[in-house]
Amino acid sequence: MKLDAPTLKTLTLPPDKREAKYFDERLPGHGVRLRHPTDQSRWRWITQTDIAGRTQIITNGAVPLLTPGQAFNRSRDLLASVRVGENPAEAKRLNRRQAGETFGGAILKRYLISRQHDCRQNTFKQVERRLVKLARPLHPLPISSIDRRALADLLTTVAADRGRSAAANLHASLSGYFGWLVGEGLLDVSPMTHVNKPDPGPARDRVPTEDELRTLWNTLGDDDYGDIVRLIVLCASRRAEIGDLKFNEVNFVSGLIEIPASRMKNGKPHVVPLSPSALTILQHRQRNGREYVFGSGQGGFQGWSQARKALDSRMPGVRPDWTLHDFRRMASTTLNGPLKVQPHVVERVLAHVQRGVSATYNKWEYVDEKKAALASWAEYVTTTVSSQPEVVQLPSRSA
Repeated sequence: MKLDAPTLKTLTLPPDKREAKYFDERLPGHGVRLRHPTDQSRWRWITQTDIAGRTQIITNGAVPLLTPGQAFNRSRDLLASVRVGENPAEAKRLNRRQAGETFGGAILKRYLISRQHDCRQNTFKQVERRLVKLARPLHPLPISSIDRRALADLLTTVAADRGRSAAANLHASLSGYFGWLVGEGLLDVSPMTHVNKPDPGPARDRVPTEDELRTLWNTLGDDDYGDIVRLIVLCASRRAEIGDLKFNEVNFVSGLIEIPASRMKNGKPHVVPLSPSALTILQHRQRNGREYVFGSGQGGFQGWSQARKALDSRMPGVRPDWTLHDFRRMASTTLNGPLKVQPHVVERVLAHVQRGVSATYNKWEYVDEKKAALASWAEYVTTTVSSQPEVVQLPSRSA
């Protein structure tokens, strides 16, 4: 029998059988399998061969999708590969499995679960955001198909849309993910090898002026974001330290925020003495059985981008050049300068990593000294934002 187009029209499935196979006399092993009397969409081209002493049937596709000539050539190639010791059935299963192992599928979930247990909460949230949101164009792609060019294109796009720093951070997160895939045996080599790392640009060193602080403060609303920004300024804290603040971290009696090591950048617990202004803001927060001080769901405040855009729209004049972190720099500069606070106390206020002999032997927390420093800073802020405002014209820049 020659399995050509005219012959296919004559084939039938015997009424007493659920399946029938017909083979081509020109090429032993090349055939067609029927599982319906007339519906050729349920007929399959097959290659039958012995591999390692076992008979295996490799399905090559539905009859309507391949011409008889194409199906014949596919079987011929498969049978030739078997003769040289290859296992096309195993290769097909491997290809099918790899096609299902996409960047954004179950494997990414496994990776994030592993990272969640071995890094700080804030670090994990940043890695998760980069791989889930910034790397979204890669999600449907099989991990085995992602090459350096695709990764370089993604980083270029992120740098153009979100800035060089965001692209540099994404480069680090992608390197970690693909390195883990290699360690899990899912890839032989990381495609991130030799992918150029975007230059994050010079570190920011800009200190906001008093006019800028006044403009910002008096534009803030009476909402979560407004209270968060005020506390970040008053406490000289990082964004996540306040945005992810929990009620059980606030001691209203002693007037302290006690942040656990798991939430701190330096991996050490941090005590923030609250000035009267900062304590008042927290006292007005409604708990209502919630775990977090800010935000409506689990995980603290989430609406950073939307809130910033809304604030920008209310700013007078040109959009000011500031980031929330700039006000930690302003606090440090003011405490060290006009307020004449000792540098080692300022470093404790900012929860910077202590190094050298002092880090090894000096375990004093300087809580009283930090309290006095933050009280002076809060008084400075209150005086500044309450004074006569001036018109501020600032250069435009993404924050």
